[in-house]
Amino acid sequence: MTRESFERRQCQPEWMDEPDADPVLLDKSLAFIRRVNRWLGYTRATLTHLQRFAVRWEPGRTIRILDVATGSADIPRAMLAWARRAGHDVEVTAVDLHEKTLDAARAGSPDPRLILRSADALALPFDDASFDYVHTAMFLHHLPDEQVVTAMRNMHRVASRGVIVADLVRCRRAYGWIKLFTMTSNPMVRHDARVSVLQAFTRDEIVQLRDRAGMQYADYVPHFGHRFVLAGEKP
Repeated sequence: MTRESFERRQCQPEWMDEPDADPVLLDKSLAFIRRVNRWLGYTRATLTHLQRFAVRWEPGRTIRILDVATGSADIPRAMLAWARRAGHDVEVTAVDLHEKTLDAARAGSPDPRLILRSADALALPFDDASFDYVHTAMFLHHLPDEQVVTAMRNMHRVASRGVIVADLVRCRRAYGWIKLFTMTSNPMVRHDARVSVLQAFTRDEIVQLRDRAGMQYADYVPHFGHRFVLAGEKP
């Protein structure tokens, strides 16, 4: 890839988003994402921000979290496991628009504190401030800029306390590493991983989109593995 290839986002479809995505390849791709979240500390990054917020949680109060574009719901399950260890009362509603992906999420370990349902991030069917926090990971890069702003405005609207938004950084080094990391993976993973980097964000791009969505309180925090998190609580 040339330097010019990384100067601006190159939005294009990912195979796993297609309604008729091959279910076998989709399951393998979701399993790959779970491994990456675990091995590269992506799930831990989300939990770190929740731990920071939890210092101000009122004892005995149920904390309600919405996870947008949940995939196979591995991060919500990790949130609930952490909450139990830490003695917090947490409920997570996890939503995804892709029915086959939701099927994969439902196939995971059942948890009475986890609610799975279909919903569109661009038109979340929830009242204002109906959750304490809204989280999403590895989702926004699937969208063009205007839809990124719409999705973040929706997250800001339904969150009463704060947000955690995690995604990829776009750069030549990230693209080189993802090519190497997925070299022996299935065709869907190889295709989607490279496309993901090409349509990911620079720091300036995501900060501008964040500000347009009214989420200036969410600080940009770089993380290992060419990853960033926008995390913060409302003033």
